[in-house]
Formats: sequence, structure tokens, C-alpha cells
Amino acid sequence: MADDELEAIRRQRMAELQGKHGDAASDQQGQQEAKQRETEMRNSILAQVLDQSARARLSNLALVKPDKAKAVENYLIQMARFGQLGGKISESGLIDILEKVSQQTEKKTTVKFSRRRVMDSDEEDDY
Repeated sequence: MADDELEAIRRQRMAELQGKHGDAASDQQGQQEAKQRETEMRNSILAQVLDQSARARLSNLALVKPDKAKAVENYLIQMARFGQLGGKISESGLIDILEKVSQQTEKKTTVKFSRRRVMDSDEEDDY
């Protein structure tokens, strides 16, 4: 009788583990689908906003600098949602927007030299 009970407990535990694993897989699949829908939505908005040459330039930029391209895409989508764009943006218009984004995200680098004083005149007095 103990073997039957043990076997029933094992089957129940296996069913619980398989159920949990199935839920995790469906959650992951749901996240993937949501990400894909977001990507499709972004692409459709950009297709409506940019002309062919501007889209080509933006895709080339995405290959080289994906962070900058993402920032420009977000900027364009935001402008489109608020109705600030009057028609399709040409390649020259995209270049202007790229320059604006570059100025906003420009990093200023500073170099500070700290020199070691090996032969300092004060050290000669100590000897």
C-alpha cells in the first residue's frame, strides 16, 4: 500500500513540475510575441514617416551605431505621435535630426594629467 501511495505522490509531483515548466515556456513565448508586435508597430510607423532613402540611411546607421539609431527612431515616433511631422521626412531632414540627436548626446571628454614628481627640488633637501 505504501508503494501505491508513493507512486501517486510521485505522479502528482511530476504533473506539478511539468505544469510549472509549461507556464514558464508560455510566459517566454508571450514576451517574445509582445516584443515582435512592438517591433512591427515601430517599423510601420517609421515606414509612414520616412521616405525610402531616409529609411535606408537609418538602417545603415543601425548597423554601425544601434544605440544612436534607436534614439533617432524613438524621437521620430514621438514626433509622429504628437503630430509634429508634416509629411514624410526626406534624407536631408533625417540628417538634420541626426545632427540634433548627436548634439544632445554628445559626450565631452576631458583628459587630466597627473604627473609624478620624481626629481622634485624638495626631496633634495631631505638627503
